[in-house]
Amino acid sequence: MRRGLQALVIIAALVAYYYFGFGVFGNTAGTIMGVLSTLTVVSIGLGIFMENRNPSTTMSWILLLALIPVLGLVFYVLFGQNVFKRRKYDKKAQRDLMAYERIENDGLRMHQDWSIFDPNRQKLLGLSQRLARTPVSFNSETRILTNGEETFGTLLLELRQAQHHIHMEYYIFRADHIGTRIQQILIEKARAGVTVRFMYDAVGSIQLSRAFLKELSDAGVQVASYGNSTSFFSSRVNYRNHRKIVVIDGDVGFMGGLNVGDEYLSRSKTYGFWRDTHMLIRGEAVRTMQIIFLQDWMHTTGEKILEQDYLSPQLRFTTGDGAVQIIASGPDNERRALKNIFFSMITSAEKSVWIASPYFIPDEDILTALRVAAMSGLDVRLLFPAKPDKWIPFLASHSYFPALLESGVKIYEYEKGFIHSKLLITDGQIATIGTANMDMRSFHLNFEVNALLLQTESVSRIVADFERDLLSTSQIVHETFMNKRLLERLLESAARLMSPLL
Repeated sequence: MRRGLQALVIIAALVAYYYFGFGVFGNTAGTIMGVLSTLTVVSIGLGIFMENRNPSTTMSWILLLALIPVLGLVFYVLFGQNVFKRRKYDKKAQRDLMAYERIENDGLRMHQDWSIFDPNRQKLLGLSQRLARTPVSFNSETRILTNGEETFGTLLLELRQAQHHIHMEYYIFRADHIGTRIQQILIEKARAGVTVRFMYDAVGSIQLSRAFLKELSDAGVQVASYGNSTSFFSSRVNYRNHRKIVVIDGDVGFMGGLNVGDEYLSRSKTYGFWRDTHMLIRGEAVRTMQIIFLQDWMHTTGEKILEQDYLSPQLRFTTGDGAVQIIASGPDNERRALKNIFFSMITSAEKSVWIASPYFIPDEDILTALRVAAMSGLDVRLLFPAKPDKWIPFLASHSYFPALLESGVKIYEYEKGFIHSKLLITDGQIATIGTANMDMRSFHLNFEVNALLLQTESVSRIVADFERDLLSTSQIVHETFMNKRLLERLLESAARLMSPLL
């Protein structure tokens, strides 16, 4: 809240000076304001420069401060400073690492035979373990859930069978038809003695009513909010918990692209058919999901429950047909685990790179990797919505298309409805699925969770779904795309300037 007070004081001071300064100082007021604005931009710009941030982020902040200094100053105070991030998330990163090491000490990394994979894939596994600090599992079962009907039908069934605990974490949770159905099951289970913990993000679930939450609390459900929806003037608003995790009895887990809301069941008049991908996991890999949830819960509530019996259930170890790794990433991970794993997957691909993402705002590393892959003769495809749900990211995404098209990347616009799947598939045998979009917010600002899948049956299902989705698309033609009206291209370029801030 201290950051919010700073912004409010700045706004109040500027307004007061505007209304009263001219009367006191006359024509010198404009000169004084100009000098103050210049000094502000120079001093803050120098500070940003000395922090050695990503060059594109640095330039975006400096341009914003230079073009609209007053508003830029307010935005920088709210969202640009890294003081809160360093102070808060360094501690979380240390605690998370200790928790992940507990899995390693419990022996989940022992007796793993990576010889079934070629050297390139062994290198990818080694990199992902070093970046994410989480184990690779060969004793887990994964099942792809295509769209809302299959996802929520399976989720409701598993929730009703819970015996010991339910841990649920969502970015968006709505109090609509499907949200209320899930709420009633949570209430029923809590009253029956099942431990139920429910966590939501205050920004994503800003419309969730107090009455809805009170019904949960009154029934014995433990409720926690990441952030505070009433404190818009806070740097915490820029760091959001974008994860979607459900863990039931420590043995069944759900993760992927779907939040909880009727639109994910294609019941929205605005978006129509909603195409998305989720995944069910059983067995060993669920323990990593459990730790991620418990660490998020402790970070949000201060309650340490990691030492209880939530990590030692009687797991149903299955003989998997490939490898599964659960990867958490966020502002507490300076190694940028997901972004760098995406980069490695793209640069090590030998035949194909297929991407589905509702938001495509890559940094220079990912953009260059995709262009080089396409120019090297690989089959690089991007599946993207034909219509937006958020206009600025949509316009910013389009500004990257010319460079991709010139390099030989094939871009397909999904026309059947809105595509929200977040997938990266390489060579038809490796895939990652989860909450992370192919954008800078997912790389640097949001808490995300993905699964890396190598040569599992679920990868074949992801590939088949992607190929089926292509039947509902139209391919963007480079020449036609470049013949846009000047106004459209200007808007896309303007939106791109904000890319590192989105």
